[in-house]
Amino acid sequence: MIAHLSGTLLSKQATSVILDVNGVGYEITIPVSTFYDLEEPGANVQLRIYTHVREDALQLYGFKTARERELFLRLISVSGIGPKLGITLLSGMGADEIIASIRTNNLARLTLIPGVGRKTAERLVVELRDKVASLSSPELEEELGAKTPAGVPILTEDSMRADVLSALLNLGYQRNSAEKAVNSAVDEGGDISVELILRRSLRKLAKV
Repeated sequence: MIAHLSGTLLSKQATSVILDVNGVGYEITIPVSTFYDLEEPGANVQLRIYTHVREDALQLYGFKTARERELFLRLISVSGIGPKLGITLLSGMGADEIIASIRTNNLARLTLIPGVGRKTAERLVVELRDKVASLSSPELEEELGAKTPAGVPILTEDSMRADVLSALLNLGYQRNSAEKAVNSAVDEGGDISVELILRRSLRKLAKV
């Protein structure tokens, strides 16, 4: 798998570039955020690469920073989000704005991105809230910390239950069945998170 490319920038557009690496020209899809940070054609540039292999094609996706690539990988790990929509998300919002929207359950902001409906936004929040915190910039952490009183956890057990229940209802489950599954999932104990409760609840609902 190609994970990194360094070479001469032959051309760039808002969503793609051609990079000459030792005489071989690679066409690479990029988000708008990377486009703005790129040098002009003729410059030597380095891109972090995600290689997407399909039966009929091999596509390269490039990012200016390792952080941007890692956020892209986490976005496309969510059911229903492929590389194309992942690039659209990174083009429609900056990395910190995406992370903040996910961590603060800002579904309204996420659904402003073309192709992101409410169910997709719900899945982003439920599946990634605990996974994107490590990608926050110091500035974002300071901003989020200012909004959260010291010593008060961002997520309580009740808010986790509510978030998971909302996600299950949006996925089409009946409220009564969903509530029973969530309660049973929480009762299993251990360290809990929104993602863990959701996974447990889905397993229980699948057995019904």
